[in-house]
Amino acid sequence: MALRLPTQLLTPGKPSGASLSRRTLSSPPDSLINPRTKSSSYLLVTCSGSGAGVGVASVGAVNLAPGTPVRSTSILVVGATGTLGRQIVRRALDEGYDVRCLVRPRPAPADFLRDWGATVVNADLSKPETIPATLVGIHTVIDCATGRPEEPIKTVDWEGKVALIQCAKAMGIQKYIFYSIHNCDKHPEVPLMEIKYCTEKFLEDSGLTYLVIRLCGFMQGLIGQYAVPILEEKSVWGTDAPTRIAYMDTQDIARLTFIALRNENINKKLLTFAGPRAWTTQEVITLCERLAGQDANVTTVPVSVLRSTRQLTRFFEWTNDVADRLAFSEVLTSDTVFSAPMTETYSLLGVDQKDIVTLEKYLQDYFTNILKKLKGLKAQSKQSDFYI
Repeated sequence: MALRLPTQLLTPGKPSGASLSRRTLSSPPDSLINPRTKSSSYLLVTCSGSGAGVGVASVGAVNLAPGTPVRSTSILVVGATGTLGRQIVRRALDEGYDVRCLVRPRPAPADFLRDWGATVVNADLSKPETIPATLVGIHTVIDCATGRPEEPIKTVDWEGKVALIQCAKAMGIQKYIFYSIHNCDKHPEVPLMEIKYCTEKFLEDSGLTYLVIRLCGFMQGLIGQYAVPILEEKSVWGTDAPTRIAYMDTQDIARLTFIALRNENINKKLLTFAGPRAWTTQEVITLCERLAGQDANVTTVPVSVLRSTRQLTRFFEWTNDVADRLAFSEVLTSDTVFSAPMTETYSLLGVDQKDIVTLEKYLQDYFTNILKKLKGLKAQSKQSDFYI
């Protein structure tokens, strides 16, 4: 992947091992050009596999003087309404942080964030000019954001992140936490994973104090994918591939994140968070069936069909983004394991593995609560029946 990155924020004379790539992303938008010199000042970076190669394309100047000191408890959460983002916000507030949430303007306001005690500011990573104001008075940025399914992947996940990191550096942000995907460096053929890896390298070379956390999968995502359809007796979709994923509760991810945030020895490191055990799709479905007390109506999609669908969508310009996301789905349905040893990480963070929620416990709690509510609703329904 050949990426055109702004040189202002990269550490001079610190190129990584070069490698070739197969996909080209467009350069950052005009709003990223240095307004004083009118120079875009880019590095040409080839990023794939084990490293990123750099070469100067043009030179520009920018003032990178440190910003005004701010309280270490002031954080900005980007992507605060997402599955992980809202848990980050909740945990931060519980631990006494002053939380500001960057939220895109939307028809339904994120009132729940305000109700929790966070400050909500409207901005959009696809509009870089809206970003600087959100960073005033901020010590730490926690970046949970990702593009919406209907958007081109590069709009938020590449161009938006480049703009955000640029602004963070220029405004003297003290620490930047970025969530990535486990094994993203091993799948340059998947646009989203390669973008994540290249963003890691860009952040590494930015000069910011950072922490990259790679994730395997969220337990919360299994509720809508498997638990709810089984309870509602609807089709459960899966594949015939033996992929194993070590799902983790986003509440645990949030808790470990703030432990890592306060540990200065972890600055400028890459950590991988994985759940206690890696599960196949069939194992998850079987567990849900047992806890729900009913069988699932499973519709299996062969991986070969997924591959052919991806190739078909490549013929049409308006389906290119669909093809990109199918490429990611294809990795998840291959014979791979999305997991990592956690012993060293637990030791580094001072965490006991017994305190990490297992998938069995997470789903058991969900089904116990939901079945109890359904039983209560059924009882209320019977009490309201009228007999003539």
